[in-house]
Amino acid sequence: MSEHVYKQIELTGSSPASSEDAVRVALEKASKTLRNIHWFQITDTRGLVEDGKVGHWQVTLKVGLRIED
Repeated sequence: MSEHVYKQIELTGSSPASSEDAVRVALEKASKTLRNIHWFQITDTRGLVEDGKVGHWQVTLKVGLRIED
């Protein structure tokens, strides 16, 4: 079994559609400039209320980047 080391960063994605879409947005955007994204953990979920309804979702993630050998 190989030994791995990870660096953690924090990202916040947003979407008017859903919290799941906010996660997708964050990971897709980050993967354009970061390599070896290996895992994520949702640490916070927030929303913007507009006229008594959910107008926007914000989801904060811890993301693990595997350090290359």
